[in-house]
Formats: sequence, structure tokens, C-alpha cells
Amino acid sequence: MALSGVEQIQKLLFDAFLAVCYILYRFLCARPTEIKRKLPPVSNPLLAVSATQLAGRIRRREVSSVEVVQAYIDRIQQVNPLLNAMVKDRFSAALQEAAQVDKLIDEEPGGEEVLADRLPFLGVPLSVKESFGLQGMPHTSGIVSRRGVLAAADAPPVALLKRAGAIPLGVTNTSEGCMWAESHNHLYGITSNPYDLERMPGGSSGGEGSLLAAAGAVIGLGSDIGGSIRMPCFFNGVFGHKTTPGVVSNDNQYPPYSGRHEEYASAGPMCRYAEDLLPMLKIMAGPNAPMLSLNEKVELKKLRFFTVPDDGGSPLVSPVSKELREIQKRVAERLEADLGVSVQEVRFPELRYGFRIWDAYMSLPDKEGKPPVPMTEQFGEPGRPMWPVWEALKRLLGKSDHTVAAIGVSILENTSWSRPSAFLVGLKEKLQKDVEELLGSDGVLLYPSHPRVAPKHHHALFRPFDFAYTGIINILGLPVTQCPLGLNGEGLPMGVQVVSGKLQDRLPLAVARYLEKAFGGWREPPTDIRRMKMV
Repeated sequence: MALSGVEQIQKLLFDAFLAVCYILYRFLCARPTEIKRKLPPVSNPLLAVSATQLAGRIRRREVSSVEVVQAYIDRIQQVNPLLNAMVKDRFSAALQEAAQVDKLIDEEPGGEEVLADRLPFLGVPLSVKESFGLQGMPHTSGIVSRRGVLAAADAPPVALLKRAGAIPLGVTNTSEGCMWAESHNHLYGITSNPYDLERMPGGSSGGEGSLLAAAGAVIGLGSDIGGSIRMPCFFNGVFGHKTTPGVVSNDNQYPPYSGRHEEYASAGPMCRYAEDLLPMLKIMAGPNAPMLSLNEKVELKKLRFFTVPDDGGSPLVSPVSKELREIQKRVAERLEADLGVSVQEVRFPELRYGFRIWDAYMSLPDKEGKPPVPMTEQFGEPGRPMWPVWEALKRLLGKSDHTVAAIGVSILENTSWSRPSAFLVGLKEKLQKDVEELLGSDGVLLYPSHPRVAPKHHHALFRPFDFAYTGIINILGLPVTQCPLGLNGEGLPMGVQVVSGKLQDRLPLAVARYLEKAFGGWREPPTDIRRMKMV
């Protein structure tokens, strides 16, 4: 869809501003550095098995939980110095818990079937995003003023996964306050993408995405209010599911949700193998699992398929790259060839306003009229609120405890741009109605996970609104699965979002398993060379 004259001028000014910022960044910050670009190869075969299969092998005593946990500890110690994905481990406690698992299996009189029903992930390692409470572990979301804060209790989905037998190995890095597309903060530092250490792994669940892709974890736990599960999974070539809101508990996360955020935010599973998504979600949903009918078989040939190639051309968002357009087209063609279905291309003009809709709805008050807690308060907790203008001046001198991204989103939060308008509310309501009517209870929709593959470190600052491709799905409250689709010519992961109607989470999960078989799923990152490059 062509831009209007006003939109063309807005785009030119916006692009010019970002170009100036990028030039300043290159001049002031970029420097030649030697980067060990690739990781050591995955050598232990236990690291190349799904969590579901690992659990079965542990129950059958084909391998001990101690062996599996130790294999993942060894891998983390091998790759984490390059990635900075796990920020605090509990390896000693995990090995003790694994030994207890092996003892339990030896003493269980009921055999494998009893254990499979009661403890489906018994003895399997788990990684957890640091913003979730994991008892006794840091719970800061990368905010310097929260240094030393430890979780007093497990967040509900963490507790449920532990109750199912999973063994947490540690907590992983996030963006500062979980409100940016790159996992970087001044408490733990910056996390790198295992496919190219010069590139970002996404955010805010970027530590999870990076560790999973590097085979340092097999299953992980993330949260998503604007793409914080799906962007890291896309950039790192793994699977991630944003659940229908209200199904998985959001309690005991930091920052806590306020305003109407519970309507958009979801905790969900992240993993390397698609078959682990559904059993993880079934556990994480706890007593709400029946809402999703996850035991109901999905016949892909009976589903209706749609594809939306882009947002229609937002002046604030990068255009979808040619390679991502082509891979999404290949998905549609493969579905038609393999399943005998018709994949219909559809357009929604309202998607052009995706970022503005997301931004406006994030500022809406709750049912009692209470507005969301300002990010400036969250970034300053437990002390005084952040003063973003003052922190911006300190940042120029290298003295601020806050990242440029955190300062920027705090400033943006206080602009008129973030205020809802009748125009944006009308656009959202029409989009909601049209998408829900299209999908019904048997439709799935393909939509780009992001307009481009993983950017270089800090380059998201120069295209700050590209997360609109994921954020708009949050505001619509729809379940969605990010599925990897192999690597591009540079060896970087590609992928696509698979969206369904509310509470129809089993549909995109079933499509994810199909796409894993059709396109190969997770690919091991390339291995070790050194080179000099400007970053």
C-alpha cells in the first residue's frame, strides 16, 4: 500500500534522524575488535535430543539424570564465556537434584508409565529467564538498583515445571527492565547471538534464546508483551510460543504487570525441538490447561491457512527483507503441496499502525482507572524513579547505570505519542474484529516474525519500532508460535509466526511440528574462526 504524502515526509524525516544517529554511533562507538565468531561444536549426543525424549530415556534408565545435567553444565561452561547468556548458575544444586531423581527412579515401584504421567520432565535440565522468580536466585531484570535482590519463591510456571521434574540450571539475561529488543544491561552486560557473536540475540528473553540455540539448554521459560519470546526465538533459530493471555500465570515476575498489561502479556515455552512445546505448555498452564484443549488432535489438512506478507508499509518500520518474504512464500507453497490446502494471501491495512496501536494500548489504565506503573519507577526500584533527561546527560559522560535503550523508552513513554486516541482505538477494534472473524476456531495465519534477520549489536537503536510485527499480536491477544525455517546465505536463522484464534493454541503448535519436519527446525550454529571487523 502506497504511503500518503504526509507519511512519505514523516518517513524521510524519521529515516534521516536515524541515519544521523547511526553515523554518530559509528564515529563515537564503533572500533575494530577481534571476535571469536563461532562456537565450539556440539560433541555430546545428549545435547541433540529433545526434552521429551531425554525424559523417556532417563525414566527407562538408558541414561542417568546426572549424566544429562552434567552434559548441559559442560556445554554452558564451554559457550557462556562467548555468549554471556546465563548470568547466574545453580550447578551444584542441580547435580544434587539430578542424583535424587536417579534414586527416585531406582526406587519407583510403578515403573516408567507412572513416572511419565506424574513427572513428564523428570530429570531434564531447564533454563529460566531472570525476570521470573526462581527461589534463591537473582531477580533483577538487569536493573542495577536491584542488585542483590533474590527471589523469595518460584514464579508459578517455574514451580509447575519443577513439580513436573525439570531441574533448573540457572537464570538467563534480559534487556534492562525487559522492555527492549536487545538483551543488554549494566548489571550483567550484553548477550551475543551464537550464529554470529557480533549480532544480538533479541530481547527481552535473549539469554534464553541464545543459550537454547547454542545447545546450552533444551527447554526454557520466557515472557512476551511485545515479542520478547518470539524475537529471540526468531533471531536464534528456535521455537517459542506466546500463549493466549490469561492461561499461564504472570505472577512473581519483575517488572510486575499493571494497567491492562495482563491482557497482552504471556509466559510461554521456548525450546529447540517442536515436540516439547505442547507438553511444556500443558504443565505451565496448570489448572487452566483444559481451556486450551491440548489433548484434542489437530488435523492439518482440515485447517484454513492464510498468509500476510507484510504490514502494508509502515513509515516507522523496516520493510520485510526479500529473503524473509521468499521463505514465507515457500512455507505457503509447501503447505499447499504437502497438505492439499489453499493458502490465501490477505491484507489488513490497520497493520501499518501496529507500533502506534501497541504503544497506545500499553498506556491504557486498568478497569479501576489506574494507569500502568511508569517505567521510570521500575528502572529506579527500590529507590527513587529514574530521571531520563538527567540519565541521558550522564550517559554522554559514561556515568549512567542505565542503557541508552532504557533511557530512550522512558523518554518516549512521556511523550504525547503514547497517548491513546479515538483513531487508534478504532483501528485496533476493526483489526481485532476482522482477524478474529477470519481465523475462527480452525484458521492459522502466517506473518513475519521480524522484518530482518538478527541485527548487529546496538543496531536495534536505529530501527526501534521493528518489533511492531510481534507487538501487534500481543495487543490482539492471540496465541502465536515462532517457527525456525533454516538459515540464510550468511548463516543466520530465518522464521515465521504462526497465529491462531484465541484459545486455539494447539493449532500453531501442530503447525510448528509440521514446519520442523519440512524445513529442518533448529540448526547447530557454525563453529570457530577469528576475524577483525568493525562492530
